[in-house]
Amino acid sequence: MSMIQKEVSDFSVQAFYGNGFKTVTKADILGKWSLFFFYPADFTFVCPTELEDLADRYDDFKALDCEVYSVSCDTHFVHKAWYDISKTIQKIRYPMLADPTGALARDFGVLIEKTGLAERGDFIVNPGGKIVAYEVIASNVGRNAGEILRRVQASQYVAQNGDQVCPAKWKPGDHTLKPGIDLVGRL
Repeated sequence: MSMIQKEVSDFSVQAFYGNGFKTVTKADILGKWSLFFFYPADFTFVCPTELEDLADRYDDFKALDCEVYSVSCDTHFVHKAWYDISKTIQKIRYPMLADPTGALARDFGVLIEKTGLAERGDFIVNPGGKIVAYEVIASNVGRNAGEILRRVQASQYVAQNGDQVCPAKWKPGDHTLKPGIDLVGRL
């Protein structure tokens, strides 16, 4: 079943953020773009490479008014413990959401019930709280923050210019397509 246009359910979770703890709710994501970046667990092998890549591109996401939320089924205390000992994780400036009950992972369709871990999934959520793009991949393959950033840019462009679509490899400033007009020349 597709998650496109699914509205994120109400939620309230703890987060490790800014070297402290805070509560993040659905109300916090409304009115701006969000990226929910699910990963299996703290203290693993591929996850820190992805989280560091996101940390390196965080200012680019913020420039698009898009907040990044990393999410695992660990507690906020485990996030802090990982942060305290890892130079890589200490680069993170975005909220690390704790989902020990799996409620968020279940809502986004990435909870592996048997293990209590999340699949690797990234979800772009529009200011209305609806999923507009997502990708879920095998747990042994890392993701690229640059490609996710490009998808946020394309999603925002299409939201602002509803009569146009972004072709493969599109980036800001590139040619877009208008359905019914550009299609004729490509057949």
